[in-house]
Amino acid sequence: MKKVPSDIEIAQAAKLKPITEIARQAGIKEEELELYGKYKAKIALSILDRLKDRPQGKYIDVTAVTPTPLGEGKTVTTIGLSLGIAKLGKNIITTLRQPSMGPVFGIKGGAAGGGYSQVLPMEDINLHFTGDIHAVGAANNLLAAFIDNHLLKGNKLNIDAGSIVTRRVVDISDRALRQIKIGLGGKENGIPRDTGFDITVASEVMAILALTDSLADLRKRLAMMVVASTKDGRPVTAEDLKCAGAMTVLLKDALKPNLIQTTENTPCIMHAGPFANIAHGNNSVLADLMALKLADYVVTESGFGADCGAEKFLNIKCRAKGLKPPDGMVLVCTVKALKMHGGGFEAIPGRPMDMGKVKKENVEAVIKGSGNLVKHIENLKSFGVPVVVAINKFLYDTDKEIAVIKDIAKKAGAFDAVVSEAWEKGGEGGKDLARAVLKMCEQKSNFKFLYELDISIKKKIEAIAKNIYGARDVEYSEEAEKKIARYTEQGYDKLPINMAKTHLSLSHDPKLKGRPSGFTLPVRDIRISAGAGFLYPLCGTMCTMPGLPSVPAGTKVDIDKDGKIVGLF
Repeated sequence: MKKVPSDIEIAQAAKLKPITEIARQAGIKEEELELYGKYKAKIALSILDRLKDRPQGKYIDVTAVTPTPLGEGKTVTTIGLSLGIAKLGKNIITTLRQPSMGPVFGIKGGAAGGGYSQVLPMEDINLHFTGDIHAVGAANNLLAAFIDNHLLKGNKLNIDAGSIVTRRVVDISDRALRQIKIGLGGKENGIPRDTGFDITVASEVMAILALTDSLADLRKRLAMMVVASTKDGRPVTAEDLKCAGAMTVLLKDALKPNLIQTTENTPCIMHAGPFANIAHGNNSVLADLMALKLADYVVTESGFGADCGAEKFLNIKCRAKGLKPPDGMVLVCTVKALKMHGGGFEAIPGRPMDMGKVKKENVEAVIKGSGNLVKHIENLKSFGVPVVVAINKFLYDTDKEIAVIKDIAKKAGAFDAVVSEAWEKGGEGGKDLARAVLKMCEQKSNFKFLYELDISIKKKIEAIAKNIYGARDVEYSEEAEKKIARYTEQGYDKLPINMAKTHLSLSHDPKLKGRPSGFTLPVRDIRISAGAGFLYPLCGTMCTMPGLPSVPAGTKVDIDKDGKIVGLF
């Protein structure tokens, strides 16, 4: 068996084309590019005016079953599917989220794909890239500074300090910052209060960047951000603090999507990076609008399992102005994940998995765990779109295990179930999946939202909890009840719902594997992202700042004597 080099070895050996050549290939004019070196560029928003009369291409979203802590190769499959479609002679553009440095140096790794299905330059993408995430952090933290300065300088808006919801952010997993006290050391250092940090990609500013469609809309959304309430219960916004204009200035370049390329020199537009278990978990509306006008096929990706990123893609992102519903969904699964859901082995975040049990054939565990796959297929089909199951093949998977998955998926209503070997073989390994997806896109999509916006906050929450997660009931804390009443009174009850919950289970409890049922979903709090345009309930124990594992991935990252990065996957 031929040994496949590491991701970084493959990336560093790849022959990149100048990004100007990739742009020409995609139909982007030179004057619409802003170069960030030789292999990265930003795309001017003016391209949307030029292409406004061009029809949109086919729209495919890639999601996954409930994953193990290390993920199931969803980005690999997204890129590999795109490469496969290109191999079949179709005009294709991939659109992806930008990686956060929290997972890069933590446990999960980067978000540039893997093996022979990557986007490049991989090292840049997984580190600072074009600085968009830093710009999001700066804009968010400027607003946080304005809030505390306003409290110190007389509090003319009569802000209730205990109601402040805007927290500072940093793009590193740092559990010590989850709960902090600021304003210590005397009056000149501010008003003491309890607060904390979130990871940057969980911030409302990042969610706004991913959902806006223009510079003017960005300015409007930032102005609408609710940062706190007054002592008599009225919302206080970024515009009230006169901060929205400066935030927009900090984000004006970050607003432009980034053009990069794959390992096979096909175009990818990568932009915005909201987390999927906390935020809405999808790349930017702007990137997709551009790609859909430029290409005949666009393959994008939703974060974590289909109960997280895909549900939010379908119920939140697809409501964006000008964005069409998907023509089909691709549901990634692995033998490994279904084996875990069936009790074949235990997967605990931060701890190594028992690879002996992972690699050992266990058809019984795969069958037992396939309830998770079946539930995700049913959920996606309930939106009226066809589904292809992509089995991301690992070298140790057996023919019997794969055959069982194919049979179960098709019986559950999947349009097809196909093996992808894109990690090992690139576009060639993605061609079978590509053929199935192209056929799927010929099917009629009868897309419908899970809920309408004019129903109550509780009814929307319960629609997701019962229909998508499989909950029997929803239980609201006293704080959640108070917030529901407040947001209804303030007129925010017509916003869509962005559920914040664990990605490691269909339920709120990461220990409940497979297809849990009969449980009660606890909603312990509800927060508002008025600028992004959604409410987000916090279900169970939900953390908006990840921590590092016992042995962080960053311990392996270094630079050699020639200045080359090593250890980055």
